[in-house]
Amino acid sequence: MNMGQFKLKKVNLGLPGLSIMDRYLFMEILLPFLFGMGIFTSLGIAIGTLFDLVRRVTESGLLLTVALKILALKMPGFVVLAFPMAMLLAALMAYSRLSSDSELIAMRSLGVSIYRLVIPSVFFSLIVTGCAFVVNDWIAPVATHEAAVTLEKAINQERPNFTERNIVYPEYRTIQQENGKEATILSRLFYAEEFNGKQMRGLTILDRTQEGVNQIVTSQSATWNILTNTWDFFNGTIYLIAPDGSYRNIVRFQHQQLALPRAPLDLANRRQNFTEMSIRETKEYLEVMKLSGNEKRVRKVQVRIQEKYALPFVCVVFGLVGAAIGVRPQNTNRATSFGICVGLIFGYYLLSFVTSSLGIWGIFTPFLAAWTPNILGLSVGGLLLVQSAHIR
Repeated sequence: MNMGQFKLKKVNLGLPGLSIMDRYLFMEILLPFLFGMGIFTSLGIAIGTLFDLVRRVTESGLLLTVALKILALKMPGFVVLAFPMAMLLAALMAYSRLSSDSELIAMRSLGVSIYRLVIPSVFFSLIVTGCAFVVNDWIAPVATHEAAVTLEKAINQERPNFTERNIVYPEYRTIQQENGKEATILSRLFYAEEFNGKQMRGLTILDRTQEGVNQIVTSQSATWNILTNTWDFFNGTIYLIAPDGSYRNIVRFQHQQLALPRAPLDLANRRQNFTEMSIRETKEYLEVMKLSGNEKRVRKVQVRIQEKYALPFVCVVFGLVGAAIGVRPQNTNRATSFGICVGLIFGYYLLSFVTSSLGIWGIFTPFLAAWTPNILGLSVGGLLLVQSAHIR
């Protein structure tokens, strides 16, 4: 192939400015990227899910068809983690191969700068970032939750017991004021002192949904009745209060069924795992957690929201760092590239763990806790790229 073609010819693929060099570099990145996606996804599934499912099939009698379904549902969660790692491996292997075969030297001799050479890697990483965001926010949370529910039903086992305190769930409605403007008011407030995974304790419910009367329900405990889709309250009192503040009636009960929303149970139970929540759901959870007064928990949710935004952009960081390392003069084989890749991934996620912890403890803001590794990674990648540009 005449190297002059890289500079002179264009390929008509509907993308302005896409030259043969761009297409060539895209293909050089694509093949190791697919290889990386396969190997990193397989490793993640094997370590994180497969061994546990095999044990459950052999020891707990889990049906093989159910195990395969759970394995398929778990896959999107590992695909999300594999995206940035595969991007790093692809950029590193592609540019290292071109450098080892002196193709980069030939391109630079034609006047192509280092910065121009890494543009295909950056654009490729942006495409991967978009795919990672879609999978991470739209597909993986739903699939991960469905996998957990399927496993629980299959082995007839509840999720591990936990204790959640101060569950607060408000409901609002819009009313029309006398001046014609709309206003949002509180229609119901649900509060429970404790939830142990099965039962709410120490409940107080302020109900303003009925016109002309407000009611306050207090109860020692409550459980969700899955057959009737209602709450079973035990050992409590219902206070009926008129709008002027006078009480109308007091009803004491040992057992009372009330048609209240299931949402507080979902808030306290299902939403303990952030991997099962989209960004929108996590933000809704944050608004409710702010009402509980648990500042550390609020900070944790805020950090997790920022991490959901930051995670897909790791692909851009790794794409730049991998390309910047790969274009340096070297003689690197695939095994060495894989070793460098593993080292960089370990260092990056160790830093992410540290900054995330600092954010939860309030030392870093949630934004800095999630984005500091990306900012540092881009800075290191840019520095390496500048250094490589001055190497002749």
